[in-house]
Amino acid sequence: MTKQRTIKKATSLSGVGLHTGKVVTLTFNPAPENHGHKFQRVDLSGQPIVNADVSRVISTTRGTTIKSDEAQVSTIEHVLSALVGLGIDNILMTIDGPEVPILDGSAFHFVKALSEAGTEDQEADREYFEITEPITYRDEATGAELMALPHDGFEVITMIDFNSKVLGQQYAQLYSLDDYETDIAPCRTFVFLHEVEALFSQNLIKGGDLDNAIVIADRPVEQEELDNLATKLGKPSIKIDKEGILNTVQLQFKNEPARHKLLDVIGDISLLGKPIKGKIVATKPGHTANYEFTKLLKKQYLEDRKLKGKPKYDPDKEPLFDTVKVASWLPHRYPFLLVDKIIELSNSHVVGIKNVTFNEGFFQGHFPGNPVFPGVLQIEAMAQTGGILALSTVADPGNWDTYFLKIEEAKFKSKVAPGDTLVIKMELLAPIRRGICQMQGTIYVGNKIVSEAGLTAQIVKRS
Repeated sequence: MTKQRTIKKATSLSGVGLHTGKVVTLTFNPAPENHGHKFQRVDLSGQPIVNADVSRVISTTRGTTIKSDEAQVSTIEHVLSALVGLGIDNILMTIDGPEVPILDGSAFHFVKALSEAGTEDQEADREYFEITEPITYRDEATGAELMALPHDGFEVITMIDFNSKVLGQQYAQLYSLDDYETDIAPCRTFVFLHEVEALFSQNLIKGGDLDNAIVIADRPVEQEELDNLATKLGKPSIKIDKEGILNTVQLQFKNEPARHKLLDVIGDISLLGKPIKGKIVATKPGHTANYEFTKLLKKQYLEDRKLKGKPKYDPDKEPLFDTVKVASWLPHRYPFLLVDKIIELSNSHVVGIKNVTFNEGFFQGHFPGNPVFPGVLQIEAMAQTGGILALSTVADPGNWDTYFLKIEEAKFKSKVAPGDTLVIKMELLAPIRRGICQMQGTIYVGNKIVSEAGLTAQIVKRS
C-alpha cells in the first residue's frame, strides 16, 4: 500500500492575487495523517480553516473559490494542482489574504517551494477513489465533457477548441504524475485579448500582467488599444509577436494552453478529497465544468465507500446461526421472523440474511401484480438482526427481549422484490450501556444499498 505524505518543514512564498491585486503570503505547514488539504485565513478573527472540498465551492468565475462561514479563499486551483502533482496528501496552508498568489500564472513556484521543503511518508495508508465504471459530465451549452474511466494509475487528457485561428485545437496528456513537475507545472494561465477589457470592468484582473498570464490576440488589434492595455498593466508598451501572443516571453510549449487546462483539471478535481486511480478525459474543460464533474465523482465515491463495508455472502458456507438457532434467540415466529440466518457476528457488528420469496403472505396485497417487499419490514429485519447483536452480550439470550426505542434517517433507495436476497448489516455506533444499543443498519441486494437507517433499541430481561 502507498503511504500518505506530508512535507518535512514549513515554507512560505508571497505574491499578488490575480483577481484582488492584494499581496499575500502563503505558508505550507506539515499536517498529520488524514488531515487532507486545508487553508487557514490567519488574517481573520479566530483564524478560521476552510477545507479544500467540493462542498465548499461558492464560485467558479475565472478561478475556483471556496468558503466556510465568512472565510473564503480564491484561485486555489494552481496550488492544489501542485499538491497532487507531488503526491502530498496532508498539508495546512496558512494565508493572510483572500486569494492565493498568482505568481507566474502556473504551478511552478508552488512545486519549487514544496520540493525544497521536502516530503515524507506517514504511517497511514493512502485511500484512493478507484474508478470502476465510466463517470461522465456533459454541458450541452458549452460543449464541455469530462469523463473518468477505469485505469490502474492516474492519467489525464485534455482537448481544447476555442474556435481561434491563433490557438486552434490543442491536446495535452499526462501519463503519470512523475512527469507533472516538468511537463505541466510550468504551464501558465491564458486569456484572450477580447476578454481582458471585460475582466478589468468586472474587477477580476487587478493583479494580472504580462508575466503571469498569456494574452492571446485572436483578432486584429489597433495600436491605441494596445497602448491602453499597457497603461492598465503598468507597462511602457505592448507588442503582438508573430504567434499572436501579447507577451514578452515565449511559449514554453506549443500546446501550453492545453497543458494549463490539464493543470487546472487536476487542481479542481482534487476537491474530491481523495487521490484518484483512473483516467480523466476532459474536452473543453473549465472551472465550472470541472466543479460539476467533481461533484459527480464525490457522489460516486461516497456510494462506493458505503459498499466497501458490504459483507461477502457465500451461500455455500455454513452460517453461524441457522433459522432454528435464530428462532431460539428471538421471540418472533412465522409469519414475522424476518431473519433466515446469521453469517457474521462480532462485538460490534452482525450480518444476517433474509431470502425474499413470493410465498410471503403480504405479497397478496403489497402489491397485486407488482410485488414489493415493504420498507417497514426491511426496518423490522434490521431490528431483528440487530437484536442478535444486542442479545449476544448477555449470558442467556433466550430470556431477554429487544424493544425498539427510535428509528432515525431511514432511507429506501431501491425496490426489493421476490427472489432478492437481503444482506443485513448492523453496526454498533457506541458501546451498549444500561441495555441500550445504538446501531446503524444497511441492507444490500447484490451491489446495491436498498435501505439504511439508524436504530436505537433496549434489551430487557423477561420477568
